[in-house]
Amino acid sequence: MTMIQAFEWYVPADQKHWQRLAGAVADLKATGIDNLWIPPGCKASSPNGNGYDVYDLYDLGEFDAKGGKSTKWGPKGDLVELVKKANEVGADIYWDAVLNHKAAADEKQKCLAVEVDPNDHTREVTQPYEIEAWLKFTYPARGDKYSNQKYEWQAPKKTSSTYGELADTLRYHFSGTDYNAANQKTAIYRIEGNGKYWSQAVDKEKGNYDYLMFADLDYNHPEVKADVKAWGSWLGKELTIKGIRFDAIKHFSEDFLKEFVEMLDEEFGTGWFLVGEFWKDSVMDMCAYLSRMQHKFSLFDAPLVYNFSQLSRTENSDLTKVFDNTLVQAEPYNAVTLVMNHDTQPYQALETPIEPFFKPLAYALILLRNAGYPCVFYGDLYGIKGDHPFDPSCGGKLPDLCLARKLYAYGKQNDYLDYPQCIGWTREGTWDHPHGLACVMSNAGPNEKTMYVGYLHKGEVWTDVLGWEPSEVTIDDNGNGLFPCPGTSVAVWVKKDAEGRDRFGKFNADIYKA
Repeated sequence: MTMIQAFEWYVPADQKHWQRLAGAVADLKATGIDNLWIPPGCKASSPNGNGYDVYDLYDLGEFDAKGGKSTKWGPKGDLVELVKKANEVGADIYWDAVLNHKAAADEKQKCLAVEVDPNDHTREVTQPYEIEAWLKFTYPARGDKYSNQKYEWQAPKKTSSTYGELADTLRYHFSGTDYNAANQKTAIYRIEGNGKYWSQAVDKEKGNYDYLMFADLDYNHPEVKADVKAWGSWLGKELTIKGIRFDAIKHFSEDFLKEFVEMLDEEFGTGWFLVGEFWKDSVMDMCAYLSRMQHKFSLFDAPLVYNFSQLSRTENSDLTKVFDNTLVQAEPYNAVTLVMNHDTQPYQALETPIEPFFKPLAYALILLRNAGYPCVFYGDLYGIKGDHPFDPSCGGKLPDLCLARKLYAYGKQNDYLDYPQCIGWTREGTWDHPHGLACVMSNAGPNEKTMYVGYLHKGEVWTDVLGWEPSEVTIDDNGNGLFPCPGTSVAVWVKKDAEGRDRFGKFNADIYKA
């Protein structure tokens, strides 16, 4: 199986993205991309918002709020049509769930709060004082359709003459915010209240990493838990999705997330695919998280992305260390492998540069091996838009690498990760996918490797499906071949007349063509 992150940060805000994906999904499926992780389809703070600035979970582009009915990606009707088209061709849709916070409240409210150190959220830098914050979400356009839950600072059950006395009786749906409208100051504010503090079931980076942005939801509040779980149930019935990508899971209660996953299992069975964004260069912390989640969950392999970046930008780097300290090495069944995403792409907050020559090597490493669930990036497949556009990566050969996985990456894997500047591996094939493949790559000059592909392949003539290495290789009587590759490149060798060879080079990467 292969998935695609079916968007990049700078996709045009023309409300046609759902339409484009619906038109492309059959082609994606044919080239070996089985499932689509689509962007957050809930109403954002503005028509240009990508959805991580989530305003209303229940508005999928249906209500006239925050500048219009449609989301950046398109109206709800187009979303429904995309899901239908994907289901028709056998592709599953994974929803991007932003559950950590809410943005663009409808009204301001006064509350008691304390400023904390941005680098240590457990250290208070002021005494508690009254702020005026955007915390009241009334959803006037949607009203009570789908949910009657409103989010706010709730009124006290009793009155008092002093603010300090009534602070103990207040309840809030939020634990923090980042803006005081009274003095127009941006800071991290922890909201005060009886028993209220940051969640303890979060990552310990910055002392406590509960707060990330906007109005931070408090999952100790029973109304918050009940409404978000109800939304998950509603979403799964509203759209025939088959998985969820959870945003920013370092920053909200893993205890609540366990409850949410249990609810999904009860409602829809255990067949949904669930993956979390736990973006951290610590495989030990990631493994510990998976253990606490009882391995019902997968995580994106952030350490692997950092390895790709470092190897691509270091002269004479050691390719044999590419999987060192990665999630796919430690927990291969719970690792989603990737090369780039919307946060690490150029000009984004977590930009992680990978040199262009290395992109095909990186994609071969996640697509053609037997460990991990690979995720292809929309920006690498179709290019990146915006003020700093980029053409599709890998010299346009990424679809061919995906197709090579679909057709040939089966069977026993034989590794030749034994030379710092040239590594390779083979897949011997299976009874139902008999052809197998051999992959060899170099981050220096041209090189070659003798590799075993299986004695059943003796006498076959193999060529590079990417077309970058022009020679032919004949498999000897022992099942070995001497496989070359060009300098700073990769070659993917397959029997020259294997079934499916005529399908390469046919992918339409011009998704924006009218």
